[in-house]
Amino acid sequence: MKKLFKLLSISICIIIAGVLFVGCGKTYNEEISFFNYGENIDEETVKEFEKEYGIKVNIETFDDMEAMYQKVKSDAVRYDVILVSDAIMPKMIKNNLVKKLNKDNIPNISQMDKEYLDLAIDPGNKYSVPYMFGTVGLIYNKDVVKEKVDSWDILWDEKYKDRIFMFDTYRDTIGVALKKLGYSLNSNNPKEINEAKELLLDQRKLVNPIYGVDNGTTMIPAGESDINMIWSGEGLNLQDEHPNLVYVVPKEGANFWIDSLCIPHNAKNIDGAEKFINFVSDKKSALRIADEIGYTTPNKEARLEQPKKVRNNPNAYMTKEIMDRCEIYSDFPKEVKRLYDDAWMKIKVK
Repeated sequence: MKKLFKLLSISICIIIAGVLFVGCGKTYNEEISFFNYGENIDEETVKEFEKEYGIKVNIETFDDMEAMYQKVKSDAVRYDVILVSDAIMPKMIKNNLVKKLNKDNIPNISQMDKEYLDLAIDPGNKYSVPYMFGTVGLIYNKDVVKEKVDSWDILWDEKYKDRIFMFDTYRDTIGVALKKLGYSLNSNNPKEINEAKELLLDQRKLVNPIYGVDNGTTMIPAGESDINMIWSGEGLNLQDEHPNLVYVVPKEGANFWIDSLCIPHNAKNIDGAEKFINFVSDKKSALRIADEIGYTTPNKEARLEQPKKVRNNPNAYMTKEIMDRCEIYSDFPKEVKRLYDDAWMKIKVK
């Protein structure tokens, strides 16, 4: 999830579309509400679903998983489908915030690659259907960076002072430092977390501006930076658009994330939610969504339809060797999160 912060609101587009439909006499038999992380779906798929089932899709977006969790938990608003990250999935299941799925009504889950099913976050996929996945990696300008780039170490190379971009997200940035040191990005060891903090404090003199999120995707093609942390979807899209840019997953490993679709505990239209999840899980929809948003699809049938340069790219669909070095984020208990919060505060206020 990690992952898209394109907050041009698709919800506005859907609302406008809805108004136009009303003007044309279009009516719907029912509706569902979809709480989505950023712009993680294409409009055409939504329109086709609405046309096929006569179900209006109302989309609301969020840009922070913890905020999504708190909103669903509060019962302030009732949604029918929500997008849930791997890190927060176990907590949502434990606290009964998502419903068990009736897989008889979601047969397209059979199209998913087994590599992305039955993960520790939801054994047996009782509550979730994989939607998309990706990594945090590096993108670099090969016209400037001439040496081989296969390690997080390059983010500490003084040759690239003021040409390095880092994320303003504590799990990702501290996680990179932990991986560079040979530790787990889910470390709960105070000594290891402190070492990562000191490493990032040392790096501060090389990084300008100090941390960001979306601006990294515009800085490197504009020539304002040469080496960036980046999410794989944006990295692979930029690589496709700009011949001088290359996306890689470093040899030490990285965060592997997977976002999934769930039905919240208080959903109003469970039948409509199942239809929607099944529809977007079909090969045709999954292929179009992956092409539109740039992230990799867990749908094995859709992958076979992708261009060779996409389906055979080891930095998109990773080899087992790379996958074995990657990790899904764990949800920290409060005492461990406090260690990270304290470290991050010191890093940011130096």
